Amino acid sequence: MKKLIPLFLLFTTCKSFAQDTLPKFSLNNVGNNRIIVSWTNTLPDVKQISIQRSFDSLSGFKTILTVLDPTLPQNGFADMTATNDHMFYRLYIQQDKGMYQFSNTKRPIKDTIKTITQSPLDSSKPANPFVVNLGKFPGTDTIATPNPVTVKSKPPGFIPSLHVYTYRDGNVNINLPDDEKPKKYSIKFFDEERAFLFELKDIKEKNFKIDKANFFHAGWFTFELSEDGKLIEKHKFYLEKDF
Repeated sequence: MKKLIPLFLLFTTCKSFAQDTLPKFSLNNVGNNRIIVSWTNTLPDVKQISIQRSFDSLSGFKTILTVLDPTLPQNGFADMTATNDHMFYRLYIQQDKGMYQFSNTKRPIKDTIKTITQSPLDSSKPANPFVVNLGKFPGTDTIATPNPVTVKSKPPGFIPSLHVYTYRDGNVNINLPDDEKPKKYSIKFFDEERAFLFELKDIKEKNFKIDKANFFHAGWFTFELSEDGKLIEKHKFYLEKDF
């Protein structure tokens, strides 16, 4: 039997919970290690919505959940696995024809709304319960997505890498895993015909950019990311024709 966790949103005389419209979203700390992520969807042709979380506002975002039905007008998720109550959150939103965008990054705010006792003259009424079905929600998700906040056109179904991707300035951003134990990373780059271009060995920095001019032309490029000599990711990225 699937378990439903009701999240009761109670009105006061002057303020109520309000779900922001995508790409904006609401983020509330309701106590007891619960962070509520919620939104109203009015965007057309939404194919995927993923919730991402990070310790910092600029990098290190990891997908913690991809919603089962991204087309629902109102949806949300109760995050009860966060390390603390002041982590950063954002949404990855994929639409038709490979279009995608990111919401703004934000931290949860403390919920100070309190239930009041209604009198016969008080017209305030509790809102209907907002129910999130957690029966089929996975605890983690392996979808890799990049950092840009602008909408870009990609082929249908293309999901960019989390570690090597085109940044909003057109350059290639490298975002390596932030592991506790030091590891040796290397990246090999190839053109669309799989011709070898160059390799970065024994990379020291975790986050840096490669100027797009190093690739000489626009188009698709592939890469192979290795950790301690072992291949951990083989993916591709696209450079726009603007240079």
